Amino acid sequence: MLSAIRDADWLTSQRVRAYALMLGVAAFALLAMAWIEATGETGSDFLAFWGAGRIVVGGDPALVYDLAVQERVQTATASRGWFAFVNPPPFLFLAAPFGLLPFPLAWIVWVAVGYAAFVWAGIRAFPRLWPLVLVYPGALIAATHAQTGLFVGALLIAAVHRLDTRPVRSGAMVGALIVKPHLALLWPFWLAAGRRWRTFAAAAVCVFALILASWAVFGTATWLGYRESWDASENLMRRDAAEFYLRMVSLYAQARLYLAHPVALGLAVLLTLATIALAVRSWQRFTGDVRASGALLLAASALASPYLFSYDLPFLLFPTLWLVEQGRRHGFRPFEKLALVGLYFAPFALRAAALPLGLNLMPLASAVLVWLVWGRGGREPDARSEG
Repeated sequence: MLSAIRDADWLTSQRVRAYALMLGVAAFALLAMAWIEATGETGSDFLAFWGAGRIVVGGDPALVYDLAVQERVQTATASRGWFAFVNPPPFLFLAAPFGLLPFPLAWIVWVAVGYAAFVWAGIRAFPRLWPLVLVYPGALIAATHAQTGLFVGALLIAAVHRLDTRPVRSGAMVGALIVKPHLALLWPFWLAAGRRWRTFAAAAVCVFALILASWAVFGTATWLGYRESWDASENLMRRDAAEFYLRMVSLYAQARLYLAHPVALGLAVLLTLATIALAVRSWQRFTGDVRASGALLLAASALASPYLFSYDLPFLLFPTLWLVEQGRRHGFRPFEKLALVGLYFAPFALRAAALPLGLNLMPLASAVLVWLVWGRGGREPDARSEG
């Protein structure tokens, strides 16, 4: 029994493919239920993006940050709930086309396009592990929320995968993260430490290009409205609603449940500094191996920001499958197979368990992922191989 747990030799490639098929069937059912809920009275996070697109198409993009206008547009779909739009103006380039569609169809197209982008990036990075890419639970939770995590995950995964072969294109992908800048927190430090100056410069150029383009297309008033939208985000973070913090996956959010705000913030700052240090040192730890260092970067990115939700985590596919790749190539360490199974399901499973437990354990899972990736560096790989 101990050997079965420690080595998990029963978890063969054939069984993994069979489990992936079963998970895919369940995923379709969950997505259908999510669509029914999203198009009913409950609504969906996607209402904020669709509402912004609808307003842009209507001809006055500055109103995307007007809460009263957003409420009117979103509740016209028969939803009782509505959501503030708080993304920066460059995001409107992505949202605007969906405003041309009726909400039920826009939801389907958004999820389909986002999932296709994510799957494309994941399979390019891990072609032999494609069944695990297709049914990754971290992507499923982003899909059921119709959130941005699929698009952002595709950018993050592709940026790491293409860093050596397409440094400028990789930098442009990093620059596009201006739509979710807190997920790019570690990238400037990581690129500078690795002396990837072409990618660094391309990212900076892309950021400025998107800012200027959005200013030219959507106007000064839209950027001024975005500044006012910060109040909505600040109010969300200030309130002491346990359910809100349990939906977040940062150490700060979980600390806010039980500790005073200054203490929680202090812990978050220390953790951010620690992840920056790990990202910088990863180049030395992995002797310049981009995929290994990138796996550490993305694993640490799940700990770096105090503002993070479970639907933001599809990018954790990369460090998780990188560890699977290393195990297949050099041999799995004791208990590593089962640990990876747990980490593979963690973004979805720990979100579901958060409310009953009164604590979201995803920061702990992310820390374990960082530890496992870090442990693969600094020594010669094992001689044995596992298929």
